[in-house]
Amino acid sequence: MLELESLVLKPGARPISHRFPAGRISVVLGRNRSGKTALTRVIAGLDEPVSGDVRLNGESLASASPGIRSVSLVYQTFVNYPGWTVAGNLGSPLVAARWDRERIRIRVREIAGKLGLADLLDRYPDALSGGQQQRVAIGRALAKGADVLVMDEPLVNLDYKLRESLQLELKSLLHELGVTVIYTTTDPRDAFALGDALVLLAEHTLLQSGTPLAVYDRPASPAAAHLMSDPQANQVPGDPPALVRPEHLYLKPHAADDASFSVEVLGTETNGSETFLHCRPEPVEAHADHWVAHLSGLVDLPAGGRVTLYAPAGSLLTFEEQREAPALG
Repeated sequence: MLELESLVLKPGARPISHRFPAGRISVVLGRNRSGKTALTRVIAGLDEPVSGDVRLNGESLASASPGIRSVSLVYQTFVNYPGWTVAGNLGSPLVAARWDRERIRIRVREIAGKLGLADLLDRYPDALSGGQQQRVAIGRALAKGADVLVMDEPLVNLDYKLRESLQLELKSLLHELGVTVIYTTTDPRDAFALGDALVLLAEHTLLQSGTPLAVYDRPASPAAAHLMSDPQANQVPGDPPALVRPEHLYLKPHAADDASFSVEVLGTETNGSETFLHCRPEPVEAHADHWVAHLSGLVDLPAGGRVTLYAPAGSLLTFEEQREAPALG
């Protein structure tokens, strides 16, 4: 288990205390510059925190250099050695650790088999696809058998289809390895696709943690609700104010007690299977300027027209205490 004890990542930020359980994938979700990369670098020992401690299995890592920490780090860029084969890249941390040649060969073939690289061991990185290169980078991090695997947006540079297929493979592989996994991302979909647990970060501060479904269903603040919505939630006026997520808006009512909103159509984006309706609630002065409704199917509505959107009454998010929360910037 990896523990953060009153960890301050940036001057003025609130301390973070949190436990990342062994054998689980913990997704750390936040916007750019929210503190995700700062957190990964502190855990890996590449940077020092302002204050606080990182503990692994009860032992402080404060005096442990990056090289001796049982932590492997995978970056979002493909960091592979171009002059070495796949086998050479996978075995490089083991060579540095002075493993004998036969032991390295066995470990490299084991990792290559799990990552679908067994037939590519003699190839060089420039002969690999983007997905294969990223698998090599992940495999090199896994090779030394660290207790903690930190992945800093490792799939962000891949196309959508490859990213989707690798997510399924990664989840199965990481659970099989049984290590503590910390996976950072800006995309809330990753939380549901990969995460056993979820941590929300904003301005180097922990907003909320829990299972992805619990955080989605019961966000602790408007900032947390926006982080778990893509596009972000729409502002509904009232006392107290409320939010409605784009995916909870429909063109037809589902029940008698549905909330209804008259909107002016600004435009639509569609890929055939879903449509994003950009609109402006009426009256304009009482609402946010711009809403987005995430609708299923192909919807063709002319700009300038007016429609009514509906949302189930139980889907409106209200917050009893409107505490000042970190910006999502």
